[in-house]
Amino acid sequence: MTDQDVTIRNGVRALILTPEAEILMMRIRLDTNELIWILPGGGKEAGEDNATGLRRELREELGLLEFEIGPLVWRRRHTFNFFDCRYQQTEEYFVVHTHRFEPVMSDQVEVRVLDCFRWWKIEDLKRAQERLTPLRLAAIVEDYARHGAPTEVPFEVLVD
Repeated sequence: MTDQDVTIRNGVRALILTPEAEILMMRIRLDTNELIWILPGGGKEAGEDNATGLRRELREELGLLEFEIGPLVWRRRHTFNFFDCRYQQTEEYFVVHTHRFEPVMSDQVEVRVLDCFRWWKIEDLKRAQERLTPLRLAAIVEDYARHGAPTEVPFEVLVD
């Protein structure tokens, strides 16, 4: 694969937060067979704004239909492989407040890489030995819980 084979796209993800301060994550299996925890969301389709893309992604990945999109809390540029393709995705992470629910994935492509869902407490994120992404997820959640939305949204660059 060469640099010309990298697909550039924009994405949107949700930091889904319950009143009990639980965060929903998905564990997926990468092409390398490594398991990582990610926040729901993904690439936006042509013509989608952030809200439209996030609503579609959360419907496909979680079956979540009714929710309000909260503030932007994190941004990153992530270069990664997915199904034998290389992507460079610039992502924006928004808080979504909701009550705990049982996720149901309907996306037939992504169901092939999904290992499981889990609701995490902030303390569990801090102690996690498994790979979480964004890498600073525990700090992002803790900062939001203490101070609300950031006045300057942090930006991370990650290459896998």
